[in-house]
Amino acid sequence: MPNHQAPGAKTGTVMSDHASTLSAPPTPSLTPEEQRTLLDTAEEAIRARLERRDPDFAALGSLPARLAERLASFVTLREGPQLLGCIGTIEPYRPLITDVAENAQAAAFHDPRLPALRPDQFEWMTLKVSVLSQLVPMPVHDHAELAAAIEPGVDGLYITAGRYRGTFLPSVWEQMRSTREFVGMLWQKAGLPVGVWPAGLRIYRYRTLEFGSDGPRPSIKPPA
Repeated sequence: MPNHQAPGAKTGTVMSDHASTLSAPPTPSLTPEEQRTLLDTAEEAIRARLERRDPDFAALGSLPARLAERLASFVTLREGPQLLGCIGTIEPYRPLITDVAENAQAAAFHDPRLPALRPDQFEWMTLKVSVLSQLVPMPVHDHAELAAAIEPGVDGLYITAGRYRGTFLPSVWEQMRSTREFVGMLWQKAGLPVGVWPAGLRIYRYRTLEFGSDGPRPSIKPPA
């Protein structure tokens, strides 16, 4: 992920520390219909790029008001266990429906770690959307306090210290054996030495609502 973020993670306004609390942020909620609309939007954004045309979002139907709210999201693409792309935003700055569409195209074609998605991968890829809660500052002062405050399996973390920053979604816990490994890998991802607590370090926790689509999908039409 570029700039030591979870790839392509973008930030909006910086949250102030006056809201610091160890309480867990509420997980976002969306109806099944709203989730389906976001998945369809992500698929159409990617399909249109592969077919070299403009997306036809109007064909997906009316937009639920909830999806016009400003919320942050990540879009993750996989082929079996293989990562095809993962791009997202950390703090909300645009309507959720737009955020998902833009992140879907970015995950498919602009993840700097990976080649662009191929048409033959589109039909069977797994597409997952993660909608983020607000970021909640964690007033912890060392690794022991952080480890005691984290709730494994459900907390995502975002860390920032000067020019260093990085995030792990809650789903990353599935790949980790312990809290120590989760935190250590996040430090490495952000470009920080493992075990060091740098001056000015700020840590935020968040929760995600995750849902996805496994395919199959109609195959890509050759460009006219």
